[in-house]
Amino acid sequence: MTYTTTQIIEKLAQLKVVPVIALDNAEDILPLAKTLADNGLPVVEITFRSTAAEQAIQLLRKHNPDILIAAGTVLTSEQVFQAKNAGADFVVTPGFNPKIVKLCQDLGLPITPGINNPMSIEAALEMGITAVKFFPAEASGGVKMIKALLGPYPQLQIMPTGGIGLTNIQDYLAIPNVVACGGSWFVDKKLINAQDWDKIAQLTKEVMELVRI
Repeated sequence: MTYTTTQIIEKLAQLKVVPVIALDNAEDILPLAKTLADNGLPVVEITFRSTAAEQAIQLLRKHNPDILIAAGTVLTSEQVFQAKNAGADFVVTPGFNPKIVKLCQDLGLPITPGINNPMSIEAALEMGITAVKFFPAEASGGVKMIKALLGPYPQLQIMPTGGIGLTNIQDYLAIPNVVACGGSWFVDKKLINAQDWDKIAQLTKEVMELVRI
């Protein structure tokens, strides 16, 4: 199924959390995604921080088509094509690159680009984008910065990522314009490499119980 940006935002708003995943072994995505989905989180952001990303997206799309798949840390045109061909539902970038945004738009591939200041926000708005990633969230001023930016830019739909954990995620989600928060603490690479699905299940359950209070 092909999702529009609006449909993706609606799904993310229901889930409230996006697991940001870095894989060493592509095959680990299948038990990992099952663990996440079984605990209420049928979404993944598979980052292109490793060479396993493209294959992981392919495997997940083939074996578990109901999972919402984001291709994260997309920095190049080549990675955009890899993400699309592998079956990603949308692309997430850490910054705002007009070339990458335009390519995704031309391909009909939804994109949530990274912003953290008025200049990047206005570049996004100029290209018709209101759904953005606020990154790195905590280092860029966190909740206080987001609230300040929403003064002149109330139309934004925001996915903060970076420095978010159990102690502050509710503060972000309390902001009406925050759709969902990205996080990696409950899908830590060490846990994935150890195939400690029970621990990941426990941590996922913990965060999902927290955000649904």
